[in-house]
Amino acid sequence: SKLTNLGHLEMTWRSRVHFHPLLVRILHKSRLRYYGKPEKKVDMPYQAYFEVADGSGMMSMVLWNSLCPEWYHSMKVGTVLLLAKYAIKTSYPFKTHPTPGDSQMKRFATIEISLNVRDPPTEISIIPEEMVKPEWGLPEVKYRFITRSELDDLPHNYSCDVIGLVTFVGRAERARKREHSEDFWLYRWAHAIDGTSDQPFILELFATSQPDVFERIHPMTYLVCTQMRVIQGLSENPSRTVYLTTSNESQIFITGWHKGQPYTKDAKVKNFIQWTKSQSEADQIKKTVIGGYYPFPRPPDSFVKY
Repeated sequence: SKLTNLGHLEMTWRSRVHFHPLLVRILHKSRLRYYGKPEKKVDMPYQAYFEVADGSGMMSMVLWNSLCPEWYHSMKVGTVLLLAKYAIKTSYPFKTHPTPGDSQMKRFATIEISLNVRDPPTEISIIPEEMVKPEWGLPEVKYRFITRSELDDLPHNYSCDVIGLVTFVGRAERARKREHSEDFWLYRWAHAIDGTSDQPFILELFATSQPDVFERIHPMTYLVCTQMRVIQGLSENPSRTVYLTTSNESQIFITGWHKGQPYTKDAKVKNFIQWTKSQSEADQIKKTVIGGYYPFPRPPDSFVKY
């Protein structure tokens, strides 16, 4: 059928009501958001953002309400979609934006694709990867993997991806979203090593929309975290307090979930796998810890410094 592209949509959307189908690849995926309120009568008040791209650039796509339970888990990073009967809206100004792996990619920020169950009823098709043709010109998913030896030199709030061997995972803890609020964030601390430094990655992992993965992070698993943000210098000794925290678009993968993920082709991921082959499992197991309370950043050694 006759296709359009994202760049053409941005130029012509105001003058049209119906749009030609779109062929796009998902580059980023946000956590699922629940926006239900007692006074609002919406059957399934869910919403999820995706960043999708074709040869012309990248744009946000929003999945609404009952389409979320139906499609959210099938729409993975790297998935190719054929979209028909979608709506175009002006962008919501306060949403978070992931940092693209390809800094040259054009971002269309004024509008977003809206997928609804009606008005109009969107038609979504997932194209299997083996049927995707090179002439479609869809961009590959690109990452910003860093090693532990590079971490200390990165600026505060820098966005990156990491891979490591888990040596510590803490218990799940809760933090109030706002003071006096009844809503909580669920998170846990983890350490992961990649062989490039004596220090581990310190990871603050908030529960994303992947409960099956979040609950199964164990020592000795290979952990990949994407779209993490660097948090620098919380105390007088900044080298000890650099850590990484999840963002709205973070995805977490552990051993058993890696097969077929686009990052398996990344050079730094391949280097990490080579390093793990040179390690003795028995030696690493002796250094692993699970559970317990993990105060971070650590308090000073003496009351005088405190």
